[in-house]
Amino acid sequence: MSKPYQHPVRIAPSILSADFARLGEEVRAIEKAGAALVHFDVMDNHYVPNLTIGPLVCEAIRPHVSIPIDVHLMVEPVDALIPLFARAGANIITFHPEATRHVDRTLQLIRDHGCLAGIALNPASPLDWMDHVMDRLDMVLLMSVNPGFGGQAFIPSTLPKLQAARARIAAHMAAGGQAISLEVDGGVKTDNIGQIIAAGADTCVAGSAVFGAPDTDGGYRTVMAALHRAALAA
Repeated sequence: MSKPYQHPVRIAPSILSADFARLGEEVRAIEKAGAALVHFDVMDNHYVPNLTIGPLVCEAIRPHVSIPIDVHLMVEPVDALIPLFARAGANIITFHPEATRHVDRTLQLIRDHGCLAGIALNPASPLDWMDHVMDRLDMVLLMSVNPGFGGQAFIPSTLPKLQAARARIAAHMAAGGQAISLEVDGGVKTDNIGQIIAAGADTCVAGSAVFGAPDTDGGYRTVMAALHRAALAA
């Protein structure tokens, strides 16, 4: 079982906003620009109103990057896809607890396939989902938009929810529990990432904020540096 990746602030560009015609180049560019993770959004037009990408795309980009691939399953049901993404090269797999009948079993299934395991909570989903599975969590992902589409505005009520989630994680770790990463996904920009980090996040997913702002040479160094500066200022 691998251990959670430890960085002060991690930026995870979401390839949902990348140029799919040149995806290999895009993921190489974000790693070169300082991305800590590649965020991989999987949507099924069932749990969420959109249809995106599957294990074959994950397998295709795996040779292009050395950083972890962070797979976010917005699908229902989830269990059948977990082995496929693990074999395709995923390092972290998160899912929505509402989309499975047995949250504890699904978390263990992810770990049994050698990946770090996490739950993703929608804006209206309670933090109570965390309480009885803390010992199986490597990551908690808080959605700061309603899942399904990129480019949405950040929901401000995520900030106090982040603080509450961080308090739960801190109490768990103080009692001898394992480290749990706290990730935020949706509407992350240079003008709000400082607030997000100050509220307790250690990992921020950014899609259109990164892929919508390439450097003149096609890289993403400028926007990634700006996001890191704004985050570290918090």
